[in-house]
Amino acid sequence: MVRKQVSSTATELQQAFDREEKANRVSTGKVAALLVAVLMPFGATLDIAVYPASVWEFGLIRVGAAVLALVIWWLLTRPWGQEHHRFLGIVTAWLPAVCICWMIYRTEGPLSPYYAGLNLILLAISLVVRWNAWESILAVGGVLAMYLSTAYLADPAAMRHGRFVANCIFLIETGVIVVVGNHFFSKLRVREFRNRYELDHRKKELEEALTRLREAEAQLIQQEKMASLGVLSAGIIHEINNPLNFAATNLYALRKRVATMPPEQRKAVEEIVADVEDGLSRVRDIVADLRTFTHPEVESLEAVDVAEAVQAALRYLSGETPDGVRIDVHIAPGLAVRASRNKMVHVLINLVENSLDALRRKTFGGETPSIRITGCQEDDRIRLEVWDNGPGIAPEHLGRVFDPFFTTKDVGEGMGLGLSICYRLLQECGARIRVESDPGQFCRFILEFPRPEPHVEEPTGSHA
Repeated sequence: MVRKQVSSTATELQQAFDREEKANRVSTGKVAALLVAVLMPFGATLDIAVYPASVWEFGLIRVGAAVLALVIWWLLTRPWGQEHHRFLGIVTAWLPAVCICWMIYRTEGPLSPYYAGLNLILLAISLVVRWNAWESILAVGGVLAMYLSTAYLADPAAMRHGRFVANCIFLIETGVIVVVGNHFFSKLRVREFRNRYELDHRKKELEEALTRLREAEAQLIQQEKMASLGVLSAGIIHEINNPLNFAATNLYALRKRVATMPPEQRKAVEEIVADVEDGLSRVRDIVADLRTFTHPEVESLEAVDVAEAVQAALRYLSGETPDGVRIDVHIAPGLAVRASRNKMVHVLINLVENSLDALRRKTFGGETPSIRITGCQEDDRIRLEVWDNGPGIAPEHLGRVFDPFFTTKDVGEGMGLGLSICYRLLQECGARIRVESDPGQFCRFILEFPRPEPHVEEPTGSHA
């Protein structure tokens, strides 16, 4: 496993280096082509001073070389040229060398002073382009071969002259310096890139560790808050249950009393009593929901009735739901998932609350702000969706919505932990969550639970 990880890291490092080196080579290749395009015509000043009779002939050669160099520069701005930058780099180096060798051939052959132009080309290879040792050997060897061939074709006898031997020695020494220098510069570039890559990698690891630390700190704070809420809820439940039982008992006595009232009065009073009973029933549901936060044993997996969990989440948010928002719930009858009821309700509260926040940020014309919660069974899984017609999520943010501390809300409106907590809670239940969105149209969170085994216990009943 360690060997595979090291191999993967080395491959990734090499690929990153190759990408950067290619970009640098293309850039320096453009510079080299422009230098050839400028310096070749400028060399006409030497022709005027040394070989005035050949000014027009050499001038045409220099202009032709400059045009070809500009063509190479243009090719390096295109995808094809960038893919073949190595070949074009060699051509850029050999192009002025061919022109200079022709001028040597047309003048004094092996004794021509224009050999110095070949030295300039070799120095340019060392200073401008980013070649390794083998590429430098190819370029330098090509230039030397051109010079020797030109000297032989022009005047073989003059090749024994001491000046030609000196020229060759200078070219060879310059070539050695170029090859050795490019070899070590190439190694230095690799080492510098590796150090920079490792530094960036360690920086990224530290940032990820800091993010995880902040997430853990936030979760600890959240757990402490939940623990405090549990203690507080236990006291509130106890205090509410006493008057609630007292009211229920008296309401029972009152209903028996209503039965003895005259028929013309009974109907109106029975409606009032029914409303009071409905109110007490809702209070019982709220108390029952609060009780789930005070008993950690409910965190174990159980068969959770999806419709009941959705209704519990909506009851928590009933005070935050604006009057103009329509909430539609379509859950298949008897639909149940194996999960923790507490975590299930927690997830649904976060998702619906996100939808409500999104609807507040959108200006609606003739459309009604809506939230739709649907649940059904598909093959071997249970699918639950929370959909809203809010502003949606931008495509560049879709891949990060479940990251801790990522939020598009304004400062003070959210820490970016809600969806990351949902992701973690669903993972603990063996479920998955993903998001789909069309900006400006809708956003849909899709929860997928494994289908419960046939022997699973009956779903937990409603607390109503």
